[in-house]
Amino acid sequence: MNDHIVSAFDADIAGLRSAIMAMGGLAETQVARSVRAVSEASLFLVSQVLESEQTVNQLHIQVDLLCNQILVKRQPFAVDLREVIAVIHSINDLERVGDEAKKIALKARGMDGAQLNAGFPIGQVVVMGEKVCAMLKAALDAFIRHDTTAAPVLASQDLEVDALRARLVTLLMERMAEDAKQVSTSLDMIFIVQSLERIGDHAKNLAEYVVNIVEGRDLRHRGSAIA
Repeated sequence: MNDHIVSAFDADIAGLRSAIMAMGGLAETQVARSVRAVSEASLFLVSQVLESEQTVNQLHIQVDLLCNQILVKRQPFAVDLREVIAVIHSINDLERVGDEAKKIALKARGMDGAQLNAGFPIGQVVVMGEKVCAMLKAALDAFIRHDTTAAPVLASQDLEVDALRARLVTLLMERMAEDAKQVSTSLDMIFIVQSLERIGDHAKNLAEYVVNIVEGRDLRHRGSAIA
C-alpha cells in the first residue's frame, strides 16, 4: 500500500472517529435533556430532544454510508477492518440511545410537574440519568482512545444501573398498588426507568467494541452457553 493510499485511509478513519464523537455527543445531550424534561416538566426540553433525534438519525445514515464506502474502496483488514465494523455496530447503538431519549421525552410531555414532586422518586431517576450519561461519555472516550480498560468498569456500572432500575420499578409498583390515581404516572415512570437502563446497556456495548478492535475478542453474549 503506497503512502498516498495509507494517508487517504488514515483520513477516512479520522473522519469516522469524528463522526462517532459528533453522534455520541448529541445522543448524550439528548439523554441529559430528556431526564431534565421529566424532572422540570419542561416542554421546551422535550422539543429540543425531538428535534435532535432527527439529526441523530441523519448522522446514522451518513456514517453507515461512509463505512460501506471505506469497506469497498479500501478493503481494510485486521485491526482496521475491526474498527470499521465496530463503528457500524456503534452507530446502531447510538441511534437506539436517541430512540430511548425520545421515548423519555414523549413520556415527560404528558406528565404533571406538581404531581411528580408529590412523592415520586424523581431524585433517583435523575441520579440514574446522570449515571448513564457518564457511562456514555466514558464509552465514547474509550472508543476514541482505544482504551480497553473501560469495558470492565462500564460492565460493573451497568450492573449498578440494573439494580437501580429494579429498585425504582419496585417503588413505582408499590405506589400503583397504594393509589389507583397514580397508576398512569407510575407506569410512565417505569417506562422511563426502563429506557435509562437500556441506554446503560448501549454504553456498555460501545466499550466492548473497543476490546474487539484492539484485541480481536468479542465480549457480546459472553455469559451465554450453547446447549
